[in-house]
Amino acid sequence: MQFLLVAYDGTDDQAIERRLRARAKHVALGDEMVASGQMLYGTAILDDHGKMIGSMVVLDFPAREDLDAWLAVEPYMVGDVWKKVEVRPCRVGPSFTGLHH
Repeated sequence: MQFLLVAYDGTDDQAIERRLRARAKHVALGDEMVASGQMLYGTAILDDHGKMIGSMVVLDFPAREDLDAWLAVEPYMVGDVWKKVEVRPCRVGPSFTGLHH
């Protein structure tokens, strides 16, 4: 099952430092998830000045419980970077999955 995750960082003065502190572990876990097919795509959300303020990730897990298990160890969650997280089921179109019919 595919999911769209949109997560926004905190807005306090230490938010960007928390993000940068957790970023290497976040990217390393993302690389593992891409290799296993669990992460299809991810991007940082930027404000109008190019500052990172959140993340958008398209994920593929068997069930929402599996996604929740990932969130429990995701460095941006554990590192208190993401403060507002929305998860919605989604379906990636065939143009992006190679499933042209």
